[in-house]
Parts: sequence; C-alpha cells; structure tokens
Amino acid sequence: MEQGPRTLHKLEKIVAAFALAAVLALTIGFAQAARPGKNAAARHDAHAEALAERLQREHPDKVFLRSTVALVLDASSGEAILAKNAETVLPIASITKLMTAMVLLDGNLNLAQRVAVSDEDQDALKGTRSRLRPGAVMTRDELLLLALMASENRAAAALARTYPGGTESFVRAMNAKAQVLGMQDTRFSDPTGLSSANVSSAQDLARLVTAAHEYPVIRQYSTRDHATVYARGRPLAFRNTNGLVRSDKWDIGLSKTGFISEAGRCLVMHVRVASRDLVVVLLDSWGRYSRIGDANRIRKWLETSAAAGPRS
Repeated sequence: MEQGPRTLHKLEKIVAAFALAAVLALTIGFAQAARPGKNAAARHDAHAEALAERLQREHPDKVFLRSTVALVLDASSGEAILAKNAETVLPIASITKLMTAMVLLDGNLNLAQRVAVSDEDQDALKGTRSRLRPGAVMTRDELLLLALMASENRAAAALARTYPGGTESFVRAMNAKAQVLGMQDTRFSDPTGLSSANVSSAQDLARLVTAAHEYPVIRQYSTRDHATVYARGRPLAFRNTNGLVRSDKWDIGLSKTGFISEAGRCLVMHVRVASRDLVVVLLDSWGRYSRIGDANRIRKWLETSAAAGPRS
C-alpha cells in the first residue's frame, strides 16, 4: 500500500524557509558581484576620473586620457599636438550627424519646407526613444537643429528619408562626400550613427570637423545651448548634448557628441584654446563623463604649456 507524502513538521517548515532564503540571498549576491549595478559603475567612473585628475596635477607637463583614441590638431597648420591611436578605425556613433548635415546643406533643399516624422524614422537598431512622435511636422531647419544640437535620431532619419532618392541615395552621398574629403578610413551605412557599421579614424574625423566648420549653420546649431520647437501642438525643449558649450571656460566653434555601446562615448570639437584654433577628437571613452574629463584635461594641459612658454 502506497503511503502519501509525509507532512512536514512546523519546525521543519521554518528551517526549510530559512535555508531557501539563504540560498536566494547568496545567489543574488553572486549575481550582483558578477554584474555591477549603476551605482557601482558610477563609483568606478568617479574613482577613475579622480585618479586621472590627480595624475594631471602631479604631472602638468603630461596629459592623462581615458579615451582609447585621441587627436588634437592645430586647425591652421594641421600639426598634430597630441595623438593617441589616431589611425585606429572604430564606430563613430552620432558624430555621423556632421556628415548628415553637410550632405543635406550641399543638396540645397528648402530648409523652410515642412516635413512629417514617419514610422520609418523610428530606431529599429537600438530601440532608442524620441519625443518626436510619428505625425509630428517640423521644418527641415528645425530637424537639422535638433540633429546637431540634441543628437535627435528621428530628426536625422527624417532628413535622409525626404532627400531626393530617399535614405539609400542620402547614404551614397555621405560616402561620396567622405571620399571627396579624403576620408579613406570612413564608411557610412545610416544617417544617424546608430549603426556600428558607421566607422572612421581620428585622422579622418579631423578632416570631417574641419570641413563641417566651413558651414555657418553647422557651427551655429551644433553649439547652441538649447532650443524649443513645436510638435503636434506642444512645445518641446531640447538641450545640447555637450555640456561644455555652457561653460565660460570654453570657446567652442563646433561640437558633436556620440554614443552607442560599440563606440563608447565620443566627442569632436573645433575650439580655441591658449590662443590657438584646434580640432579635438575623442573616441571610445567608457566612463559616463570621461570624454568631458579628457577634454578639460587637454585644455588645462595646453593652457599650462602655453603659460610656461618654450623650454630652453
């Protein structure tokens, strides 16, 4: 005769419950140790930034960068003042939008023409969000401003989609423009930079920044602090993705940030530092604020070097 399952004693139930809780606690603890949360990542980033700042203070004649790739050029002579892995080819994320802006402006399209954001403009690659909902209608000029200042992906996508021949024609024009500029290490596959197939080197991006700086609209829009546009009857406020444009310590003539996981955090600028016009390229910075920290360290290093004067 089969016996039914034995009923656990009350004390046994309590012991079993405590054992299960202990196992769960250990499992969660191991998981958190293997995969640090946002707070742990932030602490690590802050520690790394503090270390870089300390090294900079202790060795003002050197510059300590957290970006994998860095290049600082004299904008007038093309002289390389600082170079770190400048020939390395990497994804460039939304730095792409500088080329998007140039191709659009080269097309001499009517910037006052109104364009409707479409379902086609939504990000199917990374799933990024946007406040520009399908059906929102804005001028090309407003879309260009948001693409450059706020790095708005749907704005860039809508500009390319409504280009003569559509997005495919637009991307071909981007690659053709890159060839004209001598950007031999550069390839574009989309107008937003969400694709990791958009790649370049610091040397090529210095050419891109130099060329883009010749467009007054790009200079103005990429360095604007903030703007408000109206979409579907509602005001939408946007800010520049590069907080340095709001700093009195910086004289920035052109700016563009970028980020996707494959590219890390990127920043390019055309700036005036220590009485020199410079092109700055920073790629593959992995701390949240590391590209900004690197830019500030470069500025301080250049200003310190200029104050010290030539060595005998």
